[in-house]
Amino acid sequence: METVQLISKFISPPLPSSPSVHTNPSLPPLFTSQPNGYLIFALLVLPALAYLTYKDYNAFLSLGPGGTPSTFLGYLKITALRIITLRNTRVAGPVPEELQDGGYLSPIGVPKRNSKRPIVAGIAPHRQTNQKASKEIYDLLCRSIVELANDHPKKLKMATSCFEKHCSGLFSINGINETCNGEVAHAHPFDGSLHLTLHPKDAKAVIEAGWGERHPLARGGWCTRFVPLNFIMVYAPRTEEEVKTVMDIILAGYGWISGEALSDSNTEFCSERVGVSARTNRDCHPETTSPRNESGVVTGVANMIMETA
Repeated sequence: METVQLISKFISPPLPSSPSVHTNPSLPPLFTSQPNGYLIFALLVLPALAYLTYKDYNAFLSLGPGGTPSTFLGYLKITALRIITLRNTRVAGPVPEELQDGGYLSPIGVPKRNSKRPIVAGIAPHRQTNQKASKEIYDLLCRSIVELANDHPKKLKMATSCFEKHCSGLFSINGINETCNGEVAHAHPFDGSLHLTLHPKDAKAVIEAGWGERHPLARGGWCTRFVPLNFIMVYAPRTEEEVKTVMDIILAGYGWISGEALSDSNTEFCSERVGVSARTNRDCHPETTSPRNESGVVTGVANMIMETA
């Protein structure tokens, strides 16, 4: 009998004991299923995550007011939209074959911007963080935009920006290419940059000349509920000469929205007509004006009130 038992043990040795279901040999002891391991892990990770979120939220607020509410809920919305943003906004989009021969920029094109591109951050708000316009140049830009609207009251008007909702915008009264209520352009008091929609060929020319970049959401399709396909940022002008270039781009924007080129017979650069000393506030509303344009300014302000009422 003892011999049979010995043979049986030899043929069928006892199985090794099974490891505990609570042990994972691939993980260090800190991350085992013991309660104190999970607690320590949470104490290490959650504060770091909270700190990074805090910094990112403050970076969002630092860009100033924009089309998205400056709240934590607004921040969460923008954070979610990062998933679908363009990865390289400094590469122009394709120009459809049927629009290859179009465009509203001057035949001589856009002069190349004579410096490297500024640092741009955000989605909405979407702003420059350096190379900002000085107060004098921003005032000159705003004055030029207001004068443009006043010189063409049957075609253009000033009103609260449909995109930004916190600054003034230039609008086409009639349009064939849909934007937000016919908005042509708006300038940002924060940095002096602008947003506007251009003919695809003009947008390509502006971007390749170093004067702007695509909005992160300007990718067409589902994203057109936020901005049009050819919605771009134009960098802030820094000199009077650069204001002239930006105004040429704005005129091209009007051409794309309205379907017609704006006659430049009455369009003059603002500093040549009223001087750089002409003042506007930081929201592109005139503080003073020359007597011959006073009625036009009143009309522009009345239009703005009617739009916001």
